[in-house]
Amino acid sequence: MKKINNNKFIKVPLLTALVLASLGTKAATGHVGDPPVLKIEGLEFSDLNRNGKLDKYEDYRLSLEERINDLVSQMTDEEKANFLTGTGKPGNDGLTAVIGSVEGRVPGAAGVTYAIERLGIPGVTLADGPAGLRIKPVRDNDANTYYCTAFPVGTSLASTWNTALIESVGTAIGSETKDYGVDVLLAPALNIHRNPLCGRNYEYYSEDPLISGKIAAAMVRGIQSNGVGTSIKHFAANNQETSRFSINEHISKRALREIYLRNFEIAIRESQPWTVMSSYNLINGTYTSERKDLLTDVLRDEWGYKGIVMTDWYGGYAALTALVGRTSDVTTQLTAGNDLLMPGMKEQRASIIENLKSGKLSKEAVDACVKRMLELVMKSPTTKKIPYSNKPNLTANAAITRSVATEGIILLKNEGNALPYTSKTNSVAAFGVTSYAFISGGTGSGDVNEAYTVSLLDGLKNAGYKVDEPLRAIYQPYTDKVKGIEDARRKKEGKLTTHKRLPEMGFTTAELNEKAAFDDLAIITIGRNSGEGSDRVVDNDFNLGEDEHKLIEDVAKAFHAKGKKVVVILNIGGVIETASWKDKVDAILLAWQPGQEGGNSVADVFGGKVNPSGRLTMTFPVKYEDTPSAKNWLGTPKEAPKDVNYQEGIYIGYRYYDTFKVKPSFEFGFGKSYTSFDYSTVKLSSKTFNDNVTVSVTVKNTGKVAGKEVVQLYVSAPAKTLDKPKQELKAFGKTKTLAPGESETLTFTLTAKDIASFTESKSAWIAEAGSYTIKASASSAAAGKTVTFTVPKEIVAEKVHDSFAADVKFEDLKP
Repeated sequence: MKKINNNKFIKVPLLTALVLASLGTKAATGHVGDPPVLKIEGLEFSDLNRNGKLDKYEDYRLSLEERINDLVSQMTDEEKANFLTGTGKPGNDGLTAVIGSVEGRVPGAAGVTYAIERLGIPGVTLADGPAGLRIKPVRDNDANTYYCTAFPVGTSLASTWNTALIESVGTAIGSETKDYGVDVLLAPALNIHRNPLCGRNYEYYSEDPLISGKIAAAMVRGIQSNGVGTSIKHFAANNQETSRFSINEHISKRALREIYLRNFEIAIRESQPWTVMSSYNLINGTYTSERKDLLTDVLRDEWGYKGIVMTDWYGGYAALTALVGRTSDVTTQLTAGNDLLMPGMKEQRASIIENLKSGKLSKEAVDACVKRMLELVMKSPTTKKIPYSNKPNLTANAAITRSVATEGIILLKNEGNALPYTSKTNSVAAFGVTSYAFISGGTGSGDVNEAYTVSLLDGLKNAGYKVDEPLRAIYQPYTDKVKGIEDARRKKEGKLTTHKRLPEMGFTTAELNEKAAFDDLAIITIGRNSGEGSDRVVDNDFNLGEDEHKLIEDVAKAFHAKGKKVVVILNIGGVIETASWKDKVDAILLAWQPGQEGGNSVADVFGGKVNPSGRLTMTFPVKYEDTPSAKNWLGTPKEAPKDVNYQEGIYIGYRYYDTFKVKPSFEFGFGKSYTSFDYSTVKLSSKTFNDNVTVSVTVKNTGKVAGKEVVQLYVSAPAKTLDKPKQELKAFGKTKTLAPGESETLTFTLTAKDIASFTESKSAWIAEAGSYTIKASASSAAAGKTVTFTVPKEIVAEKVHDSFAADVKFEDLKP
């Protein structure tokens, strides 16, 4: 073990609600001590503004709307301007900001909103992130530590296909968030995997909007069950890090609606997060934080969203102009419905005040943002003076992350039942630097400052396996050296620089033959890391390097010559090339970046303590060039991209591979088990679609080991009036642990919206008349069992705003 580091507005009686948790300190509030108490008609009220009389907003007998309206009427333009901007990040130029620089109540938090001290309105604290809370683990003049739990990354969590499990993870993360005094967690992140090279894919869930939205909704529900808020991000289409502050993404209305907004729509409708974070990029010529059609027409009017929208840190044109010393005008952002500008800049506050006075920015637009912000503040833990311990149960949460990671591990190959490996009498040889420098998670705002990470070697030893100690003695100093060099490079170049993988050690034929004679099995761990601020590259990242190919080739040759197995463990955050080398090894375990207990989690699956039930939520192509977005990835001009055409349209991931008959290395939804399952029965509630159709799928464990199966429902729709993918995932579910011979029936209901496609000419979701096929299967490529139903006449499932007009003309890809 290597040490490293229901969303209704709450009515709060006595409206002590509007007081800082640290109210007793003048530095925090401008006042000393608690506010005076007013006694009226036998009731007690806090005199929050200390004016000796009961104001409407202090009267908890009134409705929330009345109290908020009174508060807004008492706020000055300067106070409103402060309230709609964060308190800032002193000493940071913004564009290189990663770690929170706030040194207030929670050091290392990403930001804090302004308190309006005169009225007793507190500020709220916001902190990253998607794999666990991210704050500073040590504090000045404080002997205590403030480590957080590093949970598995987004790709790992989504690979569980288990929304109940993810909700429990959210509950644990939310508990830590609350225990450390944070009001809003800036997570989850649910952008679509448009391309495997996106540096932040490890934070995101899938190439498919359904599973992305469902997993995100479960995470939000779990986190917010603790009375703290979330911020789903990045809204919308934040699919690359290169030129992220200014890239103009040209996306068709259909692709936006069906792919890049659908995931957010599902998450919003099923969880009502407290906040939404707008993204950096432009969509069709306009910054997302300036798009009224996105933030108001779609998000609030169509989807019924009730919370606030905040910018990403220094997001939008106004922030960028301020950073380079030019005039900043935030009028368009606030008018669009972007309520909070983070982390906050004096130029933004000045813009609000000046434009209010000139009339360029309407009082109505500002007051609407202020009211939404007040609703957020009034339900925050800080406002409600909920005490926090600074002592979360890290031991219990470590057990949770260990268990959850096992369910996200995917068995990609298992030739000759190489796994599970149960022999503990002979030693195991662990090759690859990542075996000794296991990667718990990615970098940037999605990172976590955990107390430790369990390496693969320590995980195996903890499980009782014998490891080749002489090999470890060779590897460890080499690993420490090359890792030190890479860490120094990244520190010098900046934390947002591109990751470089660690070079592998070379071995002679004689050395490997010796190990093959001595050890019973070989493990080769391949590692990759990436993070915020930069994207991955094809050579020596997506593709294996020559040294990695040689290591796999040479180890496999030596061990196979002795009749012994070779297992590859992939400790990665995103997709890599596998087709050129997968036939050379016996088993492949995709461990992802499984959090701080990663080594233990892998050992649990490796040895059969846990039967792997993870399934891919993205496609592994044979080669990078097979990726449908590869031709226009990052955009033009190549040296400094400004524009990128999403010319593949809706055909990303399996939608492309299935429709255009491009064979992948591992298909979407794929994953093996130590047992086998049979889809014995698939039944429909009706052969004719009315308002909905119900599908029942019975799954039986036909093997000899207990295990879980992921049932995936794909729908093939008629394509008479609009081109359609061959099939689309429309529902999924995971069985309980089934004993050998045991069965379970899962039931799914599909609505008209579920089976509809977006028709641009009518700005509507339409289910075309005709025959639809439902396939219940274990992956997108598996045959499964099929049933059909008929939609007798066209159904307009939903008519929506005609938004997102194109600024560049091009034709989307079609079959």
